[in-house]
Amino acid sequence: MATLYLNDFVRDVPDFPKPGITFKDITPLLLSPVAFKSAIDQLVVPYQDEKIDFVVSAEARGFIFGPPVAMALNAGFIPLRKPGKLPGETIEESYKLEYGTDTLQIHKGHIKPKSRILMLDDVLATGGTMAAGAKLVEKVGGTIIGFSFLIELSFLAGKTKLDGKKVHSLLNYS
Repeated sequence: MATLYLNDFVRDVPDFPKPGITFKDITPLLLSPVAFKSAIDQLVVPYQDEKIDFVVSAEARGFIFGPPVAMALNAGFIPLRKPGKLPGETIEESYKLEYGTDTLQIHKGHIKPKSRILMLDDVLATGGTMAAGAKLVEKVGGTIIGFSFLIELSFLAGKTKLDGKKVHSLLNYS
């Protein structure tokens, strides 16, 4: 089988969502079952022997990758949601994005103390989303084993906000 280059399945969209931003569109990757499966498989590899209890991902695009990675790791999936989207008791964390601010919430009680957590998202940009998610996981007693991303925009230095934990990225744009 020929080598599959995942970056061939990522499209640049200039000036989206605002002028000066080049959006990395993963829709072409999602349209290809072969590319999508390859991405899932590659996101799993560094963590397959880590005994992950839960994969935690933020909405919305993190939800695309989180459940299949969780299934491949025989782990549960826990969503990080925007305010007002989770029923029951939650805690929240606000953070800065590369072009604004946002807030994430997580259910209390789903993560037991010392649960082994893989944080996963489609893109690591400034690191705000995953840093906020990691704070929430740690507040409820989870142990973060590492972070996994489809894309890392290394020129934004988001990795520096992840407290030196293991970071695995499939594609890196500098």
